[in-house]
Amino acid sequence: MVTHRFLATCPAGVGVYLAQELGELGADSIVERPAGVSFEGSLGLAYRVCLWSRMANRIILELGTSAVDSADSIYESVQEIDWGEHIASQGSLMVDFSGRSAAIRNAQFGARRVKDAIVDQYRAKALNRPSVDLRQPDVRVAARLNKGALSVGIDLSGDSLHRRGYRLDGGLAPLKENIAAAALWAAQWPARCKTGEALLDPMCGSSTLLLEGALMALDRAPGLDRQQFGFTGWLGHDEDQWRAIRTEASERAAAQSRSHIEIRGYDGDMQAVRRSQENISRLGLEDVVRVRCKDLAAVTRPTHRNFSSGLMVVNPPWGERMGHADALPYLYNTLGELMHREFDSWRGVILTSDLSLGKAVGLRADKRHRFHNGRLDLHCLQFDLTEDNRFRSLQGAGDAESVKGDAGAPLSDGAQVVANRLRKNLRRLKPWLSRESVGCYRVYDADIPEYSAAIDVYEGRLHVAEYAAPSDVPPEKSARRLDEVVEAARAVFEVGSADDLAVKRRQRQKGRDQYQRLGDAKERAVVTEGKVKVLVNLHDYLDTGLFLDHRPLRGWLGRESKGRHFLNLFSYTGAATLHAALGGATTSTSVDTSATYLDWFRANLALNGLSERQHRGVRADVRTWLAQESRQYGLIMCDPPSFSNSKGQDDFDVQRDHLPLLHLAMARLSPEGVLYFSTNHRRFSLDPQAMETWQVTDVTRSSIPEDFSRNQRIHRCWRVTHR
Repeated sequence: MVTHRFLATCPAGVGVYLAQELGELGADSIVERPAGVSFEGSLGLAYRVCLWSRMANRIILELGTSAVDSADSIYESVQEIDWGEHIASQGSLMVDFSGRSAAIRNAQFGARRVKDAIVDQYRAKALNRPSVDLRQPDVRVAARLNKGALSVGIDLSGDSLHRRGYRLDGGLAPLKENIAAAALWAAQWPARCKTGEALLDPMCGSSTLLLEGALMALDRAPGLDRQQFGFTGWLGHDEDQWRAIRTEASERAAAQSRSHIEIRGYDGDMQAVRRSQENISRLGLEDVVRVRCKDLAAVTRPTHRNFSSGLMVVNPPWGERMGHADALPYLYNTLGELMHREFDSWRGVILTSDLSLGKAVGLRADKRHRFHNGRLDLHCLQFDLTEDNRFRSLQGAGDAESVKGDAGAPLSDGAQVVANRLRKNLRRLKPWLSRESVGCYRVYDADIPEYSAAIDVYEGRLHVAEYAAPSDVPPEKSARRLDEVVEAARAVFEVGSADDLAVKRRQRQKGRDQYQRLGDAKERAVVTEGKVKVLVNLHDYLDTGLFLDHRPLRGWLGRESKGRHFLNLFSYTGAATLHAALGGATTSTSVDTSATYLDWFRANLALNGLSERQHRGVRADVRTWLAQESRQYGLIMCDPPSFSNSKGQDDFDVQRDHLPLLHLAMARLSPEGVLYFSTNHRRFSLDPQAMETWQVTDVTRSSIPEDFSRNQRIHRCWRVTHR
């Protein structure tokens, strides 16, 4: 038996696992090198590696290595090889050249010198010269120039081995199949699947990880369905030996039982799920790999069997696949929380191009490895999902228990009056806060007219917003009263850190003024409302990102959204959309003119594990968009500003313009649908024509939450349906 020297090329970082795989396939003299892994063995071994390697790109039969220092010496060294043993005179060839030197400045010139040396050898023997075919040559010649040495060989693989053929469209920035296989190998999936463990990907995309895992579990050679290899046109090819090796692989695949294999995938993007299903169908694995359209927030551990251990592997969106980088840390943190909550005692694997996103997962990775995937490096992070690996939320705020009693510090007379009212309000609200598990609420709303401010609690942090004082109140007196309000709030809630207290003067805003920054802290805290998480910013804007008075309305939307298409007009940061989405809305559309708030909304989606494909944000003028939209929605929320004079858009006055706005919105409401219309314009009066045109019910009283019951004019709200 003749022993040959081979080189298996692979992506950077994969070599360590490729070397292990080659050892299991029977290779000898295995050495990991910068270009891949070199090994020795018979021609039959090379066939087996071409068929079975899950991590190699190409298998090169090495013909020789020579020292070269010029283009002429490259020509001469190539001529020393007897090409008549490899390429038929009537055949075709292609040269893949890599590397550079002082004499060879580009790969095209190097490939031409190698090609000239080969065909000139045939001419010198008065034979027909092989032709050049850059698409489907009979033989691919691999030439690699490195540190003054030229290595020449025959590419036995042909097209790169990572292209299995089952994936026609991998989506944006696809994960290469051999990178996916390396990640699974590193997590010991081949051994895990034999013990009955499950494989699950909660953001499966085109299901590359799941399909590579299925091929491993089924003992199915990744090259079994491949129609063409590079060795089939090579003169040294042994067809009988190749046929025997392939037949053996087919028999192994057929003999493997499928009943014990549990592989599941989920994705919030229905297009990705359809793409997955097509890939699964090409491999005939519909009974092994099951995928469903499901947002990250809805993923749970399978319960139909005892899966006390398993492997959760995921390649979540990163820069190339998701255009809103600000949302990514929240998405990864939500992923970490899911791993910690649902998959204890499992092994977790996350692939990411950004280590800072790996840190945002909030779990400690016990193993790290880096792979080169196309133009990007991917970090493969492994997590032991045990109780010892405690999850760390990005949430920076405390919780409702952070609100404490009086610190006992001496107060001024005015501050003492406000503090007494705060304690009284807290005593009244405490049973309701506990019963409803409310962590964000209004505790004071100008209860004492001279101290005209609103105080809101956001899970341990305070937001104090002063109402504009009457013109007859001197500015210095107004400022002193605000100081006393702040002094009282600090004492009652024991707030010491400036980060936990935001103080603002509040005036009626028009148009773009409501979007202007007051500060640049850029600090967002995570708060919860039921099962929804919301990002709030207490310092940088007049509004925090969450209108507390709409809490009941958001609850209604969550309960009424199941199976419906939801439309959120003037959507702000999308808190209502989050409730509808987690309540089971089939899709949602959120429309707002502000790019700032739409980016905020996308971050909220990521925080809650919701897909942008199913829950889209649209930047547009609401009236213009409604006039052009043709789709119907089963549930609509319309909460317009009282006034708006945004640049480039028509002025809006809710009293003047609400009827035509309602006509546009109701045109998009399905026959059995429901629209909620709300406004905080205190002097608002609903046009009687609206009540004549549609079925309108005033639900204001039930939409006012307990913490706003002292101010029944905080907003007005109607439930509108078709007659």
